[in-house]
Amino acid sequence: MLKWAVIFAIIALVLAVLGFGGLAGVFVDIAVILFWLAVIIAVAVFVLGLTVYKKVR
Repeated sequence: MLKWAVIFAIIALVLAVLGFGGLAGVFVDIAVILFWLAVIIAVAVFVLGLTVYKKVR
């Protein structure tokens, strides 16, 4: 998911350089959403790993 966020950020940079401001803004928004979604999932998996995994052992 972070890979896709980086890809959308690079596309947004290229579009911004070429002058497509509105389209670049859309790609930046998608990249930000994907980044925060990946962070939330990573934190959730980390917390579950600390709690559930120790109980199963």
